[in-house]
Amino acid sequence: MWTDERVARWQRTGEKPSPVMVWTPEQTGAFLDFVAEDRLYAMWHLIAFRGLRRGEACGQPWSETNLDRHSLTVTGQLVQDGWEVEASEPKTDSGFRVVTLDDDTVDVLERHRKQQEADRAEWGSAWIETGLVCTQEDGSWLHPGKVTDLFERLVAASNLPPIRLHDLRHGAATLMLAADIDIDIDIDIDIKIVSDTLGHSDTRITRDIYQSVLPHIGKNAAEAKVKAKGRAKSKKKGERRKPDQ
Repeated sequence: MWTDERVARWQRTGEKPSPVMVWTPEQTGAFLDFVAEDRLYAMWHLIAFRGLRRGEACGQPWSETNLDRHSLTVTGQLVQDGWEVEASEPKTDSGFRVVTLDDDTVDVLERHRKQQEADRAEWGSAWIETGLVCTQEDGSWLHPGKVTDLFERLVAASNLPPIRLHDLRHGAATLMLAADIDIDIDIDIDIKIVSDTLGHSDTRITRDIYQSVLPHIGKNAAEAKVKAKGRAKSKKKGERRKPDQ
C-alpha cells in the first residue's frame, strides 16, 4: 500500500517499491475527484469501488445492469487478441457473478446513461449501437489497451503515486474490507463477500493477494472501535450529569 513513507520516498527518488501497489482510500478518493469530469468516470468508479476487471468494465452491457435493483451481472468482457479486440466470456466460471451496487454507484451510472443518451442524439445515424455501458464517443467498443494508456496518463497528471489499472481493482478489495470489517465478526465473512464480488474462484486467492493489507485494515478497525467506545462513554457521562443542570 502507498503509505506516507513510501510516497515520500517515491517523490524523492521516483522509485516504486513493488510492481503491484495499492492506493489508500484517501488516494483513491483524490484520483476520482481529479477525474470527475472525465468521460469515462463511470468506468474508473466501477473498477475502484466494485472491482470489475478492465475487460469486464469495457464489456458490461446495459441489459445486465439493473439500476432499479442496485445490481449488475457480469456475463462477458472485451479482450485483446494481439491488438484486435473481441468479445469473450468472463475469465473463469466464478467470473459470472452478480455485483451489488451502492447508492453512489447507481447515481454515477444514471448520470452516465443520461450523458450517453445525449451523445447518441448528437451523433444521430452515425451512432454505433453496441448496448454497452462504457463506450467511445460514437458508441463503439472501447479498446482495453487504450483504456490502460489513458488511465496511466490520468494518474501521472494527478500527481498521485503510480499504480496500474489492475491495481485500482485491487484497491476496491481494500476499500470493501475497510468498510465492512468489524473486529467482533470473523474476518472470513468479509473475505467471502469480497471474493464473490471480485469473481475469485476461492477465498484463499483473495486472502493470499490481500494478506499484506489485512493487518493495516484490522488496525484501523480496532482503533475506530476504541474511539467509538470512548465517545459512548463520554455521552453516558454527560447523560449522568444532565439532572444537575
